[in-house]
Amino acid sequence: MVPSGCYRVDVHVACEQALAGYFICYSSAMITYEDFEKVDIRVGRIVDIQDFPEARKLAYKLRIDFGPEIGIKNSSVQAPGAHTKEELAGSLVCCVVNFPVKKVGPFESEVLTLGFRNAQGEGWVLIGPKKDNVELGSKLQ
Repeated sequence: MVPSGCYRVDVHVACEQALAGYFICYSSAMITYEDFEKVDIRVGRIVDIQDFPEARKLAYKLRIDFGPEIGIKNSSVQAPGAHTKEELAGSLVCCVVNFPVKKVGPFESEVLTLGFRNAQGEGWVLIGPKKDNVELGSKLQ
């Protein structure tokens, strides 16, 4: 019997180390629209990117400009392997801006930059708008 919210895996899944007969489950915890509205996801432009050799996992230190309302914030991202610094410089990214500051070694990450696990290697594939005609600081709705 397959548990509710799950599916049975009959073949190897490339991005998970799943074996035949195992179950992959989705979160069954439903949230309300009001819960979703509490997560403040904004678009910003990467204005500076540095290597982060002090991090336990390969990472970059980003400075992201969210426009005049929010300003420039720091973010640590595990993007090496999925992105080069040159590729990310100047790009738009989506970030959660209302989480508490997270200390990552000696660095204070002020926003959570969103992405998906890289299925072709290390790192996270960062997400952002496909087009540049979005105002910095715009809220995802």
